[in-house]
Amino acid sequence: TMAHSKALLVLENFIGGKFVPCSSYIDSYNPSTGDVYCRVPDSGKEEVEAAVKAAKDAFPIWSSKSPSERSQILNKLADLIEHDLEEFAQAESKDQGKTITFARTVDIPRAVHNFRFFASSILHHVTECTEMPAMGCMHYTSRAPVGVAGLISPWNLPLYLLTWKIAPAIACGNTVVAKPSEMTSVTAWMMCKLLEKAGVPPGVVNVVFGTGAKAGEALVCHPDVPLISFTGSTLTAQRITEKSAPHCKRLSLELGGKNPAIIFDDADLSQCIPTTVRSSFANQGEICLCTSRIFVQRGIYNEFLKRFVTEAKKWKTGNPSDPTVNVGALISKEHLEKVRNYVKKAQAEGARVLCGEGVDPLPLPPGNQKGYFMSPTVITEVKDDSCCMQEEIFGPVTCVVAFDTEEEVIKRANGVKYGLAATVWSGNVGRVHRVAHRLQSGLVWTNCWLVRDLNLPFGGMKASGIGREGAKDSYEFFTEVKTITIKH
Repeated sequence: TMAHSKALLVLENFIGGKFVPCSSYIDSYNPSTGDVYCRVPDSGKEEVEAAVKAAKDAFPIWSSKSPSERSQILNKLADLIEHDLEEFAQAESKDQGKTITFARTVDIPRAVHNFRFFASSILHHVTECTEMPAMGCMHYTSRAPVGVAGLISPWNLPLYLLTWKIAPAIACGNTVVAKPSEMTSVTAWMMCKLLEKAGVPPGVVNVVFGTGAKAGEALVCHPDVPLISFTGSTLTAQRITEKSAPHCKRLSLELGGKNPAIIFDDADLSQCIPTTVRSSFANQGEICLCTSRIFVQRGIYNEFLKRFVTEAKKWKTGNPSDPTVNVGALISKEHLEKVRNYVKKAQAEGARVLCGEGVDPLPLPPGNQKGYFMSPTVITEVKDDSCCMQEEIFGPVTCVVAFDTEEEVIKRANGVKYGLAATVWSGNVGRVHRVAHRLQSGLVWTNCWLVRDLNLPFGGMKASGIGREGAKDSYEFFTEVKTITIKH
C-alpha cells in the first residue's frame, strides 16, 4: 500500500551531483527486527551508463586540480561526516545490524579517517628519476589518474570500506562510480548529501544502488571503466575477473579469509583470551579479518578452552541500539540460515559445540524476536578437513583445536585456500618472526589483532585476493605510471 511505503526511507541514485529517482526498487531489511527498513534503487545498465557518463565528463576538470586542492576537499568531507557522526552511526547500526557501539567507535571514525589519511598521503608521493651520463640521458616517471574507477563495496563495514576506496580514487584525480551493497546503502546515500558542501564537483563521485547481478555487472562490463576495486566474496570476484577480461581492466580484489590464531604455550593468556574473543566475534564475526580457526598448543589447551568459553558467554547478544550489547544481528535471514547450517554440519560430523547456537538459550527483547541473531559459538573436536575449518563462515562462530609442534601448526594453518590474516600469540620473539615468515598470509598480527597502519599494504594471498591497498599501494593502483626519457 502507498501508506506503508510513505513511512519507509526511499533512497535515490546520486549521478552528476543530483539525486535521481529509479524506476524500480528493492526492499532492504532492518536485521534486528526483520522488518523492511528502506527501499533501494534496483539500478541496471541505464543508470550505470548515466553515472559513467557523468564521471567521464567530470574527469578533465577534477584530474587537472592540484593534489593540494583535492586534499582540501577530502578534508572538508571528513569534517562534515565527523560532524554528523552520531547520525551516521545510528543509520549504520540500524541498516547493518551491528551494535551502535561498534558503529560509533569503529565504522564511522574509520570512514572519517580514510578521507583524512588519503588527503594527507596524496601530498607526499615522489616520482623516480635516473641518469645515464654516458648516453647523455635522464629518465623520470610521472603518474596520472586512470579515469573512471568502478568501486564495489560489501555489507559488513558499509561506509568504512566504501570510503577506503573512494578516498584514494578521488585523491589521485580519478572520478568514480560506486556501488555499495544493496543490503546496506543508507550511509553511502547520506554521504552523497554532503559532497556538494565539501566542494566535490558534480560527477566526481557517483553512487548507483542495486544488486551485484544487475548494477555491479553493468559497471564491471562498461568499456569506459578501466579499473575495478572490489571487496567481497571470492565467488563474485571470479565473475568480475571473467567479465572484465575482454576489456583488460585493472583489478584490485579484497576477498575472504579463513584466518588462524596460533596460540603457543608461552602466550600471555590475560591478553590473548579477551583479544581472541574479540577477533572471533567482533561485528558478529562479519569481518574478513576475523579469527575462525584457533590452534592452541596442547599444554594450555584445556585451560584456554575453559577461559575462552567463559569470556565468550559474557558477550551479550541483542538489540544493537542497546549500548551494553556486544553482538548485534547478522545481515540477513539467508545469511543467518547459512551460518547456522555450518554449526549443524559440524555437529553432524561429531564436533562439540561448547556455547552459543543450539546450546544456550538466546533471550531477546520483545521488539527483536524476529531479528537475525546468533550468540558467540565455539566449536571443538573438529577435523581440519571439515567445512567449518575450510570455508569462510562469516558469522559469530570459531573453531578451537589443539596442536603439538610449531612445524605442524604452520602446515595446518596454511592448509586452506585463503591467506588473508593470521594472529600469533607467543612471548618468544624468535618464534614469532619464524612463524610470521612462514605463514601464507598477507597480514600477521602478533600478540594483538586489527592494529592497522594505513600506510602499509593491506590484502591477502591465494584466494584472499589480488593486489594491496594502503598509502603507496592504493596510489599505485589508482594512477598510471609513465617513464619519460630525455636526451640532452
